[in-house]
Amino acid sequence: MESNPLLELFEKNQGRLIDKWTHYFDIYHRHFARFRNKPVKVLEIGVFKGGSLAMWRKYFGPQAKIFGVDIDPVCKDFEEDGIKVIIGDQEDRTFLRKLVAQVGALDIVIDDGGHTMKQQINSFEELYPKVKPGGVYLAEDLHTSYWSEYGGGLKEPDSFIEYSKNLVDQLNAWHSRDKEDLDVSMFTRTTTSMHYYNSVLVLEKGLVSPPTTRITGG
Repeated sequence: MESNPLLELFEKNQGRLIDKWTHYFDIYHRHFARFRNKPVKVLEIGVFKGGSLAMWRKYFGPQAKIFGVDIDPVCKDFEEDGIKVIIGDQEDRTFLRKLVAQVGALDIVIDDGGHTMKQQINSFEELYPKVKPGGVYLAEDLHTSYWSEYGGGLKEPDSFIEYSKNLVDQLNAWHSRDKEDLDVSMFTRTTTSMHYYNSVLVLEKGLVSPPTTRITGG
């Protein structure tokens, strides 16, 4: 089995506390490995004890710029070289717009914040357009879409999972025969793939042209 350097960093961690579901590490490495040792700009929502920000800095390398967002002002104490913490509420669209104006275009966004439906949806709608072509948006702990105390519930129309199912339609909008109900959108033109895992959704960005078909052979 191929080694996972991110998992190794987690398992050897003696610094600030990191709390992650263990199956996430293969997902992270699968989608983030190509950014290592490059001047990548990463934003993680949800700082907690600051351990994951330090882990990302080590994983991506010295050229990486790591931004953390949290509502708790104490998290400012976790800033260090290459790591900046910005205090604000991820549900607040005004804050999110100021945030993107401050940090600029991003290569990777990781939403590990408060996990309520409004937080996840508002953050996605404001931040996803600011992810660069070739970049990645990862939303995790999506099991809260099934928990009523977070605004979720099975088939709850306002849950992030149900919201994301509509994005699957947009991904395939090139093939719609009813343009009034489903037409090609900016999401269609800038999203190359969506990957669902247990409690995680990964979206990969890129410039997408209308699909074509070819026939070869006899």
